[in-house]
Amino acid sequence: MTVTERLLKDTESIWAEYHQHPFVQGIADGTLDKEKFKYYMIQDYLYLLDYTKVFAIGVAKAKDMEFMKRFANSTHAILDGEMDIHRSYMARLGITPEEAEHTKQALDNLSYTSYMLRVAYEEGQAEVAASILSCALSYEAIARQIVAEHPEADKHPFYGEWVSGYVSDSYHEENESLVVLVDRLAADYNEAQLAHLSEIFTACSRYEKAFWDMAWEMRK
Repeated sequence: MTVTERLLKDTESIWAEYHQHPFVQGIADGTLDKEKFKYYMIQDYLYLLDYTKVFAIGVAKAKDMEFMKRFANSTHAILDGEMDIHRSYMARLGITPEEAEHTKQALDNLSYTSYMLRVAYEEGQAEVAASILSCALSYEAIARQIVAEHPEADKHPFYGEWVSGYVSDSYHEENESLVVLVDRLAADYNEAQLAHLSEIFTACSRYEKAFWDMAWEMRK
């Protein structure tokens, strides 16, 4: 079992809840209230700004050129890839990046990003990568499950762009690179270190569930 496979096994029950979440189900069948999605888009845009900083700290923590490049490539993939989905939706919803950036982070969002940033500042390369992994992989897993259950979901006139973005080959390839990064950085970890890595990944997986709750309830 690889390190990433262990992390995923440790969080199976949490991840199972994502697929049944009413927010995710609303995207899947196209019935999600657009006001909820608008709220989510703004909060996720703010989340991604801090998420990118975690990768940037990974660049600074990297011990060699290869890992520097992997972290740096991920910052590019977010700023000039994943965030394009958000900018597109925000334009369709009449939200400017300036408006989004001047919106306050919801408490759940702030708690999540603060946790990741603390891990990034205080711990090592593998821990930085593990704190990022849950968000990256869970979005692909959610989108793939949506398409499996609703084969036309990626063609929905509004939510299709969100689904197709997270089942795209480019997003999958970026995730594969991140999995390789985590597995290689933690390859020589002992049981105590692996258990700590799992604690970080589990915490972030729980935060992902809280983020969906926050978006559904539009919590401040």
